[in-house]
Amino acid sequence: MPITPHLCGRETEIRSAMAAGGPYWSGQSPLQLDQLRSGFACALHMHQPTIPAGPDGALISHLQYMLEHPGEGDNHNAEPFAQCYRRLADLIPQLIEQGCSPRIMLDISGNLLWGAEQMGRRDITEAWRYLACDPQMQRHVEWLGTFWGHAVAPSTPIPDLRLQIEAWQHQFAAAFGLEALQRVRGFSLPEMALPNHPDTLFALVEALQQTGYRWLLLQEHSVETLSGEPLSEAQKYVPNRLIARNGRGERREITALIKTQGSDTKLVGQMQPYYEAINRDRLPLGAISVPSLVSQIADGENGGVMMNEFPEAFIQAHQRCANQAGTAAINGSEYLELLGDTADLPAIQAAGQQQLLDGLDEYWSSEELQARIDAGCNVEGASWTNDLSWVKGYESVLEPMAQLSAAFHRRYPTPQSRDPDYQEALLHLLLLETSCFRYWGQGTWTEYAQAIHRRGRALLER
Repeated sequence: MPITPHLCGRETEIRSAMAAGGPYWSGQSPLQLDQLRSGFACALHMHQPTIPAGPDGALISHLQYMLEHPGEGDNHNAEPFAQCYRRLADLIPQLIEQGCSPRIMLDISGNLLWGAEQMGRRDITEAWRYLACDPQMQRHVEWLGTFWGHAVAPSTPIPDLRLQIEAWQHQFAAAFGLEALQRVRGFSLPEMALPNHPDTLFALVEALQQTGYRWLLLQEHSVETLSGEPLSEAQKYVPNRLIARNGRGERREITALIKTQGSDTKLVGQMQPYYEAINRDRLPLGAISVPSLVSQIADGENGGVMMNEFPEAFIQAHQRCANQAGTAAINGSEYLELLGDTADLPAIQAAGQQQLLDGLDEYWSSEELQARIDAGCNVEGASWTNDLSWVKGYESVLEPMAQLSAAFHRRYPTPQSRDPDYQEALLHLLLLETSCFRYWGQGTWTEYAQAIHRRGRALLER
């Protein structure tokens, strides 16, 4: 019997769980920020898309496809990838036994959480359960929320942002329980793609707040100061407040930690954050000083460095850190909880907001905003790379995405989360928004997207 994903149906209990206040880290952390000069926070992002490539076009994990087609491209890496997904369940206890105090943050897409379950890979799912639920591991491993279907936020229809967020929470809670979900308070945007269209950004921040998230990890190139300048060097190593505004004069804000230096898996693969942190000192934050925090995220499996060099580099960095006074591994929520509410965080906004909104009053009309866009202001947002557009050349995916989203919300103006037809249509909507159908270019991947679109439309029309 096919294993179905967990996307909806438990909204009330999940919202109740996420409304709990915590704290979840500071009460059990051995760290004292006043004794630290610096810290380093590393995250691993893991994802495999769901594709219609099984028997008779069944939806399967791309990891399963790789295993079944080892002769194609780099598919011979399928089993090494699978081992990357589970290996922290060995590395973290090993370091603890050596007297180290390791930390890692995990960002695992809903697609992959479901896909490992579909495949019956208990070695992976039980390793994740151990990392998510074991009381000792919970002091060392922080899970980050994300979109279920690895959607690119700037070009995802606004009504679907919250659907993606809540679907991941359902998948995680089904796998590891509500108590583990309550600890998930940081958020990682797929492709690090931050919207700079004011309406999309406002909707994203509002949805994150409403679903219980307290902070998110942002790429330094995706944000700017409120005067439109790049962040100062010091500002990249302290928490910031991301400000979102809409034309109705409303504001939302959420704490942000900044990932620096673009995208390069070697940064985490060779544990550069540790080696940078040991050379950094405390920084002023309002009226106080705080330890500098070097934050980085990288794919947990892609590339030779991550597959082969990361384990030894991770072990070596934490062994050295155990004997390095003044610098510590620390996770995002742990750092922020220890910091508390006393700090005056600098304000930032999405890159391009100054150019887009300069001269507009607190209240603006959609026509005024569109005039700025028509005049050349870019609202594609920014991501881990500045040389890749998630929009240009992908009309064959974006137009069906918009069509399916509109049809879905016409059919279901209010969620019917316990209706199997609703659940199946929602699955296809979330899947169609997966970034991989654009990242890998035209050809097979856009054909996958077109197949999912056709099935989604058929589900909504029957």
